[in-house]
Amino acid sequence: MTKIEVGHHEIARLWGMEFHVDTIAATAVAAVAVLALAFLLRLRLTSGVPNGVQLFFETVTVQMRGQVESAVGLRIAPFVLPLAVTLFVFVLLSNWLSVLPVQYGGGELIAPPAADVNFTYALALFVFVGYQVAGMARRGPLGHVKQVLKGHMGWGPMVLINVIEELAKPLSLALRLFGNMFAGGVMISVIALLPAWLSWGPNAAWKLFDLFVGLIQAFIFALLTVLYFGQATASEHENH
Repeated sequence: MTKIEVGHHEIARLWGMEFHVDTIAATAVAAVAVLALAFLLRLRLTSGVPNGVQLFFETVTVQMRGQVESAVGLRIAPFVLPLAVTLFVFVLLSNWLSVLPVQYGGGELIAPPAADVNFTYALALFVFVGYQVAGMARRGPLGHVKQVLKGHMGWGPMVLINVIEELAKPLSLALRLFGNMFAGGVMISVIALLPAWLSWGPNAAWKLFDLFVGLIQAFIFALLTVLYFGQATASEHENH
C-alpha cells in the first residue's frame, strides 16, 4: 500500500549533527542556477535589444526599485535593492524546483528547499540580522535598540509587546514561505496516489499552479524584506 511521507528528509549525520541532504542539494542547485544566470547576464549584457536573461533581471529590478526607494529612501537603496533582487530570484528558483515535470517515488524529483522549515528559518535569520545591522548603522546601536523597544506603541507596559513584535517578524517570514511550499509537496504526494494513467492531468495542473504560488511567495518574501529594512532604518521623526 502506497503511503504519504510528510516531512521526510534524507539525513546524514556528521560531528554529532543531522544534515538534511535533500535540502542541501536542492539549495545548491538553486544557488548554482542563480550564479549561472548572473554570469550569463554579465557576459551578454547589452545596451541594445536585451536577451531573455537581461530582460528578466531588468523587469525584476525595475519592479523592486520603486518598492525599495519608497520604503528605505535613497540613502541605503543601493544596498537593499541588490539584496531584494537576489533574494527574489533565489527564492523563486528554489520554489520552481518543484515544477520539474518528473517525479521520484511519491513526490518531486527535487523538492523545493522551502518545504524544509530549516531552510526558511535560515533565510529569515539572515534577513533579520541584516536589517538589525542596517538599523544600527543608520540610528547608532543605542538609538536602534531604543527605537525597537519603543516601537509604534510607546514606552511603558508596551515594551514587551514591541519586543515580541520584533521577534515575530522573522518567524512569520519563515513560516509563511514554509507553509505554502510544504502544502504544495503534500498535494504532489496525494496526486501520486492516483494511477499513473490518471495522475498526469492533476499533476500537470498543480505544477502550473505551483508556478504562480512560487512567484507570489518569492515576491512577498522580497517585499517584506524591503519593508523590514525600511522600518529598521526609519528615524523616529519618520515613524511618526
